[in-house]
Amino acid sequence: MKEILLKILDTNEELRVPAGEKLLEYAKRCWKYHDTPIVAARLDNTIVELTRPLERGGTVEFIDLRCLDGLRIYQRGVLFVLNMALKERYPNCELWVLHSLDNALYCELRCDGIPHPLSEEEIQWIKARMNQIVAHDLIFEKGEYYKDEAFKIFTQHNDRDRIRLFRFRKKKTIKLYKCGDHYDYYYGYMPPSTGVLKWFDLVKESEGFLLVLPDQKDPLTVSRPKPLVKLSSVFYEYARWLDVIGVRTVADLNEIISRGEREVAELMIINEALHEKKISQIAEQFANSGARLILIAGPSSSGKTTFAKRLLVQLRVHGFKPLVISLDDYFVDRELTPRDEEGNYDFESLEAIDLKLFNEHLSMLIEGREVELPKFDFKLGRRIWSGQKIKLERNQPIVIEGIHGLNEKLTSSVDRSMKFKIYVSALTQLNLDPHNRITTTDTRLLRRIIRDYKFRGHSATDTLKMWPSVRKGEEKYIFPFQEEADVMFNSAIVYEWAVLKIFAEQLLVQVSPEEREYTEALRLMKLLDYFLPITNLEDIPRTSILREFIGRSAFKY
Repeated sequence: MKEILLKILDTNEELRVPAGEKLLEYAKRCWKYHDTPIVAARLDNTIVELTRPLERGGTVEFIDLRCLDGLRIYQRGVLFVLNMALKERYPNCELWVLHSLDNALYCELRCDGIPHPLSEEEIQWIKARMNQIVAHDLIFEKGEYYKDEAFKIFTQHNDRDRIRLFRFRKKKTIKLYKCGDHYDYYYGYMPPSTGVLKWFDLVKESEGFLLVLPDQKDPLTVSRPKPLVKLSSVFYEYARWLDVIGVRTVADLNEIISRGEREVAELMIINEALHEKKISQIAEQFANSGARLILIAGPSSSGKTTFAKRLLVQLRVHGFKPLVISLDDYFVDRELTPRDEEGNYDFESLEAIDLKLFNEHLSMLIEGREVELPKFDFKLGRRIWSGQKIKLERNQPIVIEGIHGLNEKLTSSVDRSMKFKIYVSALTQLNLDPHNRITTTDTRLLRRIIRDYKFRGHSATDTLKMWPSVRKGEEKYIFPFQEEADVMFNSAIVYEWAVLKIFAEQLLVQVSPEEREYTEALRLMKLLDYFLPITNLEDIPRTSILREFIGRSAFKY
């Protein structure tokens, strides 16, 4: 019998085992080295399930809830258990997983496409049934089926959305999971059994409920998220808009793409019209606010720069002559820049900005006094004075774009009534299918991979290496302040994944299997595989936010 060599990092053992061996028993031996459940393993740079027979050897690193991949796997397991419980009580209804709110997922139970709000009593029954399923420690079994076989299973469960999704995939087979008598499909890996899924909560919310899950910082504690009223309202609004245009899933989008360029072009026009309408409304809200300062913030690759340029156009339509001030010109000199835990310059820190000078200039401008604007020389690492002096007219609002825009400390000298804060993010609402959502973070990551390559000379590997640090900065400097916004703008574009696909795939495929980032590249490539491509890029308007990332924008950056 063929043998393979495994190196277990937890114990520093090298073991020769028969091919076909599973890692579950080895994981159980290593639980004592982990303070959270082990849900999968990394074999070299590929994630493998603990119940999967191994065909090759390599270095084994067990995955628990302290890492993002572990939390994703845990989340899929809990969703599977949730759907099992729901199907027992509501066999003719469908679970829809719609969006995330901090460490929770907003879900709806829909009957004939209409949300069915659950009572508190019903929610408690579902939660109790889920706990019973967890206590039984049922195995998640993965099976590979030919399409016709899988379609029969989907038909038996009245699962038309999955049939429509997989009709557009080239692969002949579909991998389904079975737990007890319940079949389901989930994009990505699953934990070995229900017994590890002990931490979750259900909370009634609007027409649905929140599935509250652990977070990476404290995986063994489930804390209900603080209310995110403004963010939720944007998600709800966009979700209902997608219902109106009939594009809620990738299957809906693929069907439009398959019908030809005319329908795709019409979808593009409708999406851009929605964006333009929203930007015009925001400009009108500002006009009625009496504010003098517009602050724009949002996470990486949200399209803030293009949004700001389109807002400037709408402000001019409303009779304003906006003045744009760059926060970068108010950096402190390089030697005064704070450093992070690793000793590197932390240019994202609020203290990297000369807050005293910045606030002094804002106050002078709003009072109608003349100010000489600084210019930061990035080569020299210090501020220089250009001699450029400005003085605001009455119809000149100041526009500032930057990650700290929503933080009151940035503009502490300006009265809150004089500030109009805008939060921009790609709040994606398109689902693969009812149970598998596409995350806002993945949309932004794909945008950034493409932009970094086209305009900054970075490879996909470079961007993937930087992304955890970017996300850390967002969690620290942006997300805590998002509810401070006066308005929110959703920069998501319903068709963008079909466009990003043709740029991103050729970059992601170059990530070497030897790199740690290969796992993430592989995950994104598998996700892109569900989309039919949109290749006629000429129909994308030159003012579209998407142009900021793929090029040929009408705006200069």
